[in-house]
This record gives sequence, structure tokens and C-alpha cells, in this order.
Amino acid sequence: MEFVRDKEHWLRKFSPQEWIRAAMSEMKRAEQAYGRKSVRAGLAGARRAAGMALNGALLVEPNDAWGRTYIEHLLALQVAESAPEAVRKAAKALMEAAPLANQLVVLRSKDQDLRVLEAAKDVMAHAYAVVVRNESPKAG
Repeated sequence: MEFVRDKEHWLRKFSPQEWIRAAMSEMKRAEQAYGRKSVRAGLAGARRAAGMALNGALLVEPNDAWGRTYIEHLLALQVAESAPEAVRKAAKALMEAAPLANQLVVLRSKDQDLRVLEAAKDVMAHAYAVVVRNESPKAG
């Protein structure tokens, strides 16, 4: 199926590859946020990055069960039998990661932040593989 851009459509405003590139940019912002100790922004960015990449996959393999939002995509991916177990676990890790609570002292480790970022990267890698697998060969 050939991509047709529609600037008014939430999903078709970007091509599959453009969604992947947008996800990579969002991941850089998430990493920077964690670097600044901004856990809420880091987690939100990691989830957004994974969801943006999944938008690219949705363009080439439509699935109404995945919904429209990044969070809906991640929730659906947790139970998607078509996805590898490691990817389902990564989606679950992203959804189970908790932002900072309203506590006076919050004990966090860099490892917790890295796990969230790695989970997002696993989901993004899966989405990229789906996009590449479905690309039509270029006429030579």
C-alpha cells in the first residue's frame, strides 16, 4: 500500500519514515529530560517516542485495536500476540513506570531511568522493523 499524505489526518500527516524520525527526535528530548533529573518529562517523552514510532507501523499495518493516542498504542501492544514477547514487555514497562509521586523524598536510581529509555527504544526498534518490512521496493 502506497503512502498518501493528508495534512489534516492525525496519522497521515507524516510518512512512516517521518514518524520514525520524529520518534528519534522525541527520544533525544526524553534522554535530555532524564539527564536534567526531570523524571516526568523524561517518562512522557519516552512514551511519546514509542508511540510516534508505532504511528509509523500503524500506517503500514493498520490495526483499529491500537486506538489513536500513544498511550492507547502502548496499552494495545502489551497484549498484541503479533508482537515479540520482549516488545510486549517493553510496552508494559513503559506503562508501569510511575512518574514522581507527591512525596518529599523520592529515591530513584539512574538504572530506573535507563530501563524506561531502553523499553522505549525496544518499542521503537520493533516499529522500525515493521515499517522497513513493509516498504515497497524502489523501482530501479
